[in-house]
Amino acid sequence: MNHGRKISGGRYHKFRKKRLHEASGHERRPILGETKSKQIRVRSGKIKTVLLKANEVNILVKGKVQKSDIKNVIETPQNKFFSRENRLLKGAIIDTGLGKAKITNRPSQEGCINAILVE
Repeated sequence: MNHGRKISGGRYHKFRKKRLHEASGHERRPILGETKSKQIRVRSGKIKTVLLKANEVNILVKGKVQKSDIKNVIETPQNKFFSRENRLLKGAIIDTGLGKAKITNRPSQEGCINAILVE
């Protein structure tokens, strides 16, 4: 099937362009490095803290949260190339000072990294 074409060969025409609130934002995938974040304005005037780089993680250990440093990204289930680039995404297995941990939140949306230890 030809994308954007009718069976007869005619084109489908869009009736308008995207509005500003419909446009997609920049894709942000935090990487391993000196902690760096920025704040962006979102809909209704609220402020969202966006993480760009990070080297610390909050790890849940036996019901208590401890802060630890991130050494390396071991595995990323979304894409094996993300682990080579040290991208910090939800579900990624990282090597920390306390051992292996799995990221449980979305760092690009929340401004921090939370994880649990993997036994």
